[in-house]
Amino acid sequence: MSLRLYNSLSRQKEPLVTAEPNIVKMYCCGVTVYDYCHLGHARSYIVWDVVRRYLMWRGYKVRYVQNFTDIDDKILRRAREEHSTMEAVSEKYIQAYFEDMARLNILPADEYPRATHTLDGIKRLIHELEQQGMAYAAAGDVYYSVRKFTDYGKLSGRKLEEMQAGASGRVESSDPEASKKQDPFDFALWKAAKPDEPAWESDWGKGRPGWHIECSAMVRDRFGDSIDIHTGGADLVFPHHENEIAQSEAVTGKPLSRYWMHNGMVNVDGEKMSKSLGNFTTIRQLLDNPLPILNDTTFDPMALRLFVLQAQYRKPLDFTDEAIQAAQHSWVTIREGLLFGWNHGPQLNWPDLPPDLPKAPAESEAIDQFRRAMDDDFNTPEGLAVLFELAKTLKRNGNILKHGGQTDTPSENLYQTWLCLRELAGVLGLVAPPEIPSVQPQTGPSAEEIEALITRRQSARESKDFATADQIRDELKAQGIQLIDQPGGVTSWIRE
Repeated sequence: MSLRLYNSLSRQKEPLVTAEPNIVKMYCCGVTVYDYCHLGHARSYIVWDVVRRYLMWRGYKVRYVQNFTDIDDKILRRAREEHSTMEAVSEKYIQAYFEDMARLNILPADEYPRATHTLDGIKRLIHELEQQGMAYAAAGDVYYSVRKFTDYGKLSGRKLEEMQAGASGRVESSDPEASKKQDPFDFALWKAAKPDEPAWESDWGKGRPGWHIECSAMVRDRFGDSIDIHTGGADLVFPHHENEIAQSEAVTGKPLSRYWMHNGMVNVDGEKMSKSLGNFTTIRQLLDNPLPILNDTTFDPMALRLFVLQAQYRKPLDFTDEAIQAAQHSWVTIREGLLFGWNHGPQLNWPDLPPDLPKAPAESEAIDQFRRAMDDDFNTPEGLAVLFELAKTLKRNGNILKHGGQTDTPSENLYQTWLCLRELAGVLGLVAPPEIPSVQPQTGPSAEEIEALITRRQSARESKDFATADQIRDELKAQGIQLIDQPGGVTSWIRE
């Protein structure tokens, strides 16, 4: 089965066929950097991170570019509120973005172009649109002639005539720049400078670019005329992505992107998340504050990631207390499975576990089920179901081993199950730190010290000095070491 994805442009699932074999050029619309990232951003960037990871796992070489919009009215408004500058506000929230994404284990993009770093490309693209007769200057502004692009509306399915009829004149009257436009549906490519705002020199006078032209220019600057996959939230389909297509394709005559992918919106308790409704939540607010629904513990970043992936990426996602609680519990199961090898490998006489573990068998039922699910438009709910079955098997056997019992499952089978879980969880970006204790800061006694204390305890037991034996056991337990007395006088241990 070939990998199929839903293309917003054709409104159907299509096989993935890239311009160059086994190479994917992928562009994601990034954040406007005027505030901390919210749950909608978490969903979007987790989804596209998994798409990228899965394509890489399937053997594609992925070049992933994600922009920062660092010129915007919202940034300027925040700068005034904070008695700061556009540059300082942008830098502050760009760094905050990197911090939030790192907590969610989102891979860094290959490049992060910024609008302020692409001004030459922006102005060049506007000049070309003018030369094509697709744009016109008006009192320091430059506008795109929407009606001259005959395919306008092909992504969103909107028709200008219907939008105009529904607007009943509101389109023109609500637009302060309406007097400069030849048509109320035209949009700005370049905006004339306003007092006390950043501006750049251009052939049309000092000013700054419009939002839509920035992404068209950044895609072209980093990839050329066309890419394979363009992603973003469903709220960007119109007008942003529609306008990107109109700008780019009017100049190049080529498809801007072969595939357009959009993730669904985030609701909170059934309502759209928004500041006006008071249900707006940032990533750091959710992860840093103890939640009553979780017995006043914090929400694990991996539980948030898992929660996002439990829904089909194109559908709305509803954050509720019950959903958060369920995701946290689900993550505990996956996490225990991921830590199984480190906790129980020595009991099962597994080989020493190096930092770079071998890959899971290429052909196995679990791998095949996972691939079939993800090949069907990145069906993460079904992919996660495969992980849960693997994790439950390991958890069940782990509980037996933890209490000194003997498992009926062959050690080699458990080893392969664990390798498979780790690999597939990695494709979904789910990790259980510290997965490799040897490379993490470790507290408590060393393995050698633990073994020495176990030997002392064994001698005490043989001498019927049970008080000393119990004291050693309790001391180790206080340091996070649990002893497991097994048949035949053997004592193993795990670090909690």
